[in-house]
Amino acid sequence: MQGMVGFVGRRQVVSALLVLVLGTLGLVVPAAPAGAVTAVPLGAPNVSQRAENNVVHRPALSTSTSGTVWLCRPGMAADPCTSSFQTEVVLASGARSVVNASVASASKFDCFYAYPTVSHETTLNSDLSVQKAEISTAIAQASRFSTVCRVWAPMYRQFTLFALQKILTQGVTANDLTVLETAYQSLKSGFEDYLAHYNDGRPIIFIGHSQGASLLVSLLKQVVDGNPALRSRLVLAIILGANVVVADGSREGGSFSHIPVCSSKGEAGCVIAYSSFPGQPPATSLFGRPGQGVSLLSDQLATTGVHVVCVNPAAIGGGSGVLDPFFPTEGLTAVPWVEYPDLYASSCETGGGATWLQVTKTSGASDRRPVVTEPSGPEWGYHDYDINLALGNLIADTAAAEKAWSQTSHG
Repeated sequence: MQGMVGFVGRRQVVSALLVLVLGTLGLVVPAAPAGAVTAVPLGAPNVSQRAENNVVHRPALSTSTSGTVWLCRPGMAADPCTSSFQTEVVLASGARSVVNASVASASKFDCFYAYPTVSHETTLNSDLSVQKAEISTAIAQASRFSTVCRVWAPMYRQFTLFALQKILTQGVTANDLTVLETAYQSLKSGFEDYLAHYNDGRPIIFIGHSQGASLLVSLLKQVVDGNPALRSRLVLAIILGANVVVADGSREGGSFSHIPVCSSKGEAGCVIAYSSFPGQPPATSLFGRPGQGVSLLSDQLATTGVHVVCVNPAAIGGGSGVLDPFFPTEGLTAVPWVEYPDLYASSCETGGGATWLQVTKTSGASDRRPVVTEPSGPEWGYHDYDINLALGNLIADTAAAEKAWSQTSHG
């Protein structure tokens, strides 16, 4: 195996990675009108802050005998992926109620999660120390999936925010050109440890965003796609913000040879992928157009004969649907989560050579709930909120795929 970079020119990959990391320095708090609950998807990491000040010391159970350090692992003490799911539901009318959900500790399904770029360690690749940034991200993006599966998330040696600063100020050196390969091999090692020692033949849902999603594209392509036995245990792959592509006129080809794009709710063994925007992405956008931007991070160079995948999590079969957004409140309220039903609609759109998930506020002017913006500019759209804008839908899609998988011969 050649590794994830493959035939892409390494300077081209690093250049793409730089602009990818630039837009993932953290999520911006949506502006909240008076009286509204403020949603804080993630705290923006402070790049200048020394990483050791944020190291979280975990019990021995968080590290496996093979050396994998687990961010989330079933049965682990202080597992961020099994934190409280108590949620304040805020309606357009201003009415509020509090609901709760439970960890599905007895689920027969596993979720394998790869987090986006969050590390602010002062090295090009992060080490495997559990940081507050990874914990906050796992809570925001992955924890609620614990209501439908057992979540596994290894720490991996991702490309850091510090590396971005260094390269922007000093230029690209020979040592910088291996950072993405290092990240991939580290995530792959965690997955192989999970398969060998913990999976026990269980069905798997893959979840990733941004850098984590790009690494999962390569992992699925190289480890899962060509392995019929392992592929048969694939329940769903949720790969957001990574420019998954498919052959024109087909549900397969492109990123994967045998793993299709999802075309109906409750379908198993398929991919949900999209990048969310409030309108057509600019020509310079990193997302939505094949062969450019984040496509380069997973060795996807084709610009013709393929298109970037958009599967609407609120209407997998096509058309428009209503999003079900969840955001962690980051301690700003007594309730750790907030949900805003019926605030946005979504549909997959194509135009100007791009394909994207169109997200539109649908409630009227009297609705005082906060709405998301484009914190990193039009080129990024709602990238920061890809998961949280549709978190309720994605969990429901996962549960439906699990049911379908169980009703086949797999069950």
